[in-house]
Amino acid sequence: MIESQTALLYTMVMMSAADSEMSDREISRIGEIVRQLPVFKGFDADQMADVAQECAGVLAQDDGLDKALAQIRDALPDHLRETAYLVACDIAIADQKAEQEELRLLEMLRDTLDLDRLNAAAIERATRARYATA
Repeated sequence: MIESQTALLYTMVMMSAADSEMSDREISRIGEIVRQLPVFKGFDADQMADVAQECAGVLAQDDGLDKALAQIRDALPDHLRETAYLVACDIAIADQKAEQEELRLLEMLRDTLDLDRLNAAAIERATRARYATA
């Protein structure tokens, strides 16, 4: 079983890779999130590349997406499930556009983590507001 910080990183890596392209902006945003959010306190940022490779290995397996989502679900306590959705939304919009694949992954994540639809909508709206441009 993976740890909760690893599960949050898996969530971000999966979201970044959902459209088959991990943009520099998305990768940069993952690093910022790891450095800034209190949930990553004590996490060694030098381990991000290793965690990303682990996640890619899981995703490459048969039913890899389902396995990765299950690992994320099992690793996250209830109070961090909305945090996982928040970081996923941040990565989905980091390059100023959310592709269909990313929107589908958000839906799967909502279902897997059994998030309240209203709470998820509030997180999505807050993310759009945070990334709005003039």
